[in-house]
Amino acid sequence: MASDNPAQPNTPTRSREWDSSAYDRISAPQLSWGKKVVERLSVRGDETVLDAGCGTGKLTREVLHLLSSGHVVALDVSQNMLRAARKNLEKDFGERVEFVAADLLALPFDQKFDGIFSTAAFHWVPDHDRLFRGLFLALKPGGWLLAQCGGAGNLDRLLTRVASLARSQPFSRYLGDFKNPWVYSDPETTKRRLQSAGFVSVDTSLEPAPTQFESSDQYTEFVSKVILHRHLELLPNEVLRRELLQALAEQAAKDRPPYELDYWRLNLNARKPE
Repeated sequence: MASDNPAQPNTPTRSREWDSSAYDRISAPQLSWGKKVVERLSVRGDETVLDAGCGTGKLTREVLHLLSSGHVVALDVSQNMLRAARKNLEKDFGERVEFVAADLLALPFDQKFDGIFSTAAFHWVPDHDRLFRGLFLALKPGGWLLAQCGGAGNLDRLLTRVASLARSQPFSRYLGDFKNPWVYSDPETTKRRLQSAGFVSVDTSLEPAPTQFESSDQYTEFVSKVILHRHLELLPNEVLRRELLQALAEQAAKDRPPYELDYWRLNLNARKPE
């Protein structure tokens, strides 16, 4: 993956790109969770909606189908994701979908949207107070926020194992000081942050979403492409990357059930006052 800062020992990469082709192919769990969020949308059909962290556009498509005469801005920080989303959506939806490359901490919008939809994105944003303030400003008065992301307890078993391996040889030179890129917040803290940003009618909740894979290969590919790609970027060669992933797969094989990821999803629902 591309990086604008060559990986050095104990120096995090600043790359924010994704392998969009792999993600599009293997992200069935995220798609399944996201479709359930889409089902909770209540729209007239003519709204302007922001898909905050659109990925390859699969869920953007679901939102567009609900908006018979509406407009969606598909936003992502990854150029690879946006290229894939454009390829997947532009032919079918034309001018009803717009593609914007932007950081969720620096949204270039002011009272533009009737609603903001997001799944599997907010936990990648390091400052949730600033995130929610930006989302609030991007909404029109009376606008809604409906989102889901990783929440408290998300992937605890996997990440405990990753932390242990990161402190051991030969990985400690590269991963020993690496700070995880996610924020997995709890419902109570998230509610306070949303209210502090100005939102009302705030509802937050946490739900388990355990996800099992059929084989070591499926588990390893998913972990490498969806969860640990930032860690793997810091390792200098494929040998070390394979060694780390193999160690994790061997531990996961002993779990009951085997090859299961302990996912937890945080649901967010709020409005901007009229």
